[in-house]
Amino acid sequence: MKNNAAQSSEPKITDAPRAQKRSRPVQVADQIKHWVVERDLRKGDKLPNEAAMIAQFGVSKGTVREAMRILEAQGLIVTKTGPGGGSAVGEVSKERAISLLGNYFYFKNLSLSDIYQLRKLLEPELVANLAGTLDEETLTELRSMAHQHPEPAKTPEEEKQQHISSLVFHARLADAAENELMGFVISFMARILSDLTVYHRLYAAPNKELWERGRRHQIDLVDALEKGERSRARDIMMSHMEGAERMMNVQEMRITRQFMTE
Repeated sequence: MKNNAAQSSEPKITDAPRAQKRSRPVQVADQIKHWVVERDLRKGDKLPNEAAMIAQFGVSKGTVREAMRILEAQGLIVTKTGPGGGSAVGEVSKERAISLLGNYFYFKNLSLSDIYQLRKLLEPELVANLAGTLDEETLTELRSMAHQHPEPAKTPEEEKQQHISSLVFHARLADAAENELMGFVISFMARILSDLTVYHRLYAAPNKELWERGRRHQIDLVDALEKGERSRARDIMMSHMEGAERMMNVQEMRITRQFMTE
């Protein structure tokens, strides 16, 4: 790579209107990301060494090192020391991306209604798209999950596990999505809903109706997916979403009243 050629094609880090509001290492980190995208680099592809980056971006060694630390913390690069070491393009895992996005929403006070508004839009379409496309191994796994809890919970701990198991079922459906963006968003919603279940103690009072409806919907849904019944799969999921939202809101109000009484 010739530095002069690289420099001529790179926008200056001070050109962007918002650049002055952000630290120099963050600006350089963004420039490195642009450099990677423009060259269509993939996981494992080597990045220029430190000296080349200093020359390319016209910044100090400390700035380049801090920019690289930022990218490494984001999971976008991997750095190895020793012979044959250096920095290479990394790949952010789905779990890491969900965790980072969860940190963003941590202080946003998401409500159950916020989450179900999206779930009702996306999940019925997800299962309609999946109907008739799943292999036998995936169907067997989903069927096993649907039958995992043959009896309603008797204790708060069992209720919590059943809530979480239900969300794992939905996350597994999301994993099978051909539309990776849709699958990621649904997986993320399942994760934050699981967190809300635990943090808000929505499992504190066992709910037999929620268990019964949820289990029946899961069993019927797997049957519709296996038979390729798109409309039926969509209807089952919508019915499940609407019922689950209603009952979890009731559950939340009960817990809130109990907390205020105590």
